[in-house]
Amino acid sequence: MTALRACDDGPQRSREWLTLPGRKKILVVVHTVPYGKRLQEVFSLLESDLRIQVVFTAPPHPFSDGVAQLLERLGSAVLPWDEAVRMDFDLALAAGPRGVEKVRAPLVLLPHGANFLKRVTEGAETRVAGLGRQDLTPQGRALPAAVVLPHRDDLDCLAHTCPEALPRASVVGDPVHDRMVASLPRRRAYRRALGLGKGQQFIAVVSTWGTRSSFGAIETLLPRLLELVGRHRRVAVLVHPNVWSGHGAWQVRAWLAQCARRGIAIVPPEADWRPLLIAADTIIGDHGSVTLYGTLTGAPILLAASPEQEINPASPAAELARTAPALSPAHSLSSQLAYAAAEYHGHQREEYGAIAARITSEPGRFSRNMRRLLYRLLGLGQPAHPAHTPPLPLPPPLTRWSTAPHGRYDTGTGASA
Repeated sequence: MTALRACDDGPQRSREWLTLPGRKKILVVVHTVPYGKRLQEVFSLLESDLRIQVVFTAPPHPFSDGVAQLLERLGSAVLPWDEAVRMDFDLALAAGPRGVEKVRAPLVLLPHGANFLKRVTEGAETRVAGLGRQDLTPQGRALPAAVVLPHRDDLDCLAHTCPEALPRASVVGDPVHDRMVASLPRRRAYRRALGLGKGQQFIAVVSTWGTRSSFGAIETLLPRLLELVGRHRRVAVLVHPNVWSGHGAWQVRAWLAQCARRGIAIVPPEADWRPLLIAADTIIGDHGSVTLYGTLTGAPILLAASPEQEINPASPAAELARTAPALSPAHSLSSQLAYAAAEYHGHQREEYGAIAARITSEPGRFSRNMRRLLYRLLGLGQPAHPAHTPPLPLPPPLTRWSTAPHGRYDTGTGASA
């Protein structure tokens, strides 16, 4: 990570010392680890273009733990926030609204998860998170240069919540959807890389953040996960980075230490969860984005949490909550996993497929559409080669994340996502 700092004559003068000056300058605003991983799918579309210089900044955010390490792994040129907001850029990319009213650039605002799944209640007002007027015009900022949407149905919601933003809306698609679909043929390779044996069942336990998430009920879920440990089963727990950031990495690992000692993999927040989801035989999840992306994989889903009050009723997450079986305290977890598998293979496969189809109305076209949008806003012609959607890299073995010697955990290198 390279820290760019202003000289005495101001931040613009610091750019005079670059070997390749005069590039179009793009600022990537990374609030949190999930936001940064989402934005990586966007700024990677600009690679090899010598006309463009990409720099990064990290505004203050309550869940910013891990952002500096993420940017360090990228080898990014990083501007301190207080200097970034004093500079002019040709374009800015962000996946959240906090602080972007201070950025001096045309703004491209993207969702940071699947679709717009959650609704938030503030006082007497309930809104769809990410599409409210306060999300799109924080602190009275002018409308973004582009509001990126994954599905054409989101235009209806936007017309209700912030109709003046409709002319700036672009239905581009979903990068995670496209990367996962492109990677589905590599499922066996992912399972081998994870160290899964032939016939060994792999269960991915995923959680968003918040009191109504799967992790919010961890006291009752933990002993049930220990039921699953055995020679013919492997289990991995994937917890939202906001949980790690909010409680502290040491505390999350300490809470899950008994699981790790029993061989359950505790996947760190910097790791790429997508190959694990593709490799899973069953997914235990909640109302978060990762669970919804699980509908792409062909794995049955068992819901440990699906709070109606937090789910956008028009979203595919609401449909999944009505379709997937809910975890019950009255029966063993093993029997419920068997039931979920029987239901899925018996009649739910097509229903899951219909839910997955609602993630994006531009399947396989995110890279093409997003690159076209970026270059239009920059006033540049696109490179003379197709925008590529590569398959996901192989993950490290589960054993890397399933030991807890002396209270320390080997987190691995973590694939970017």
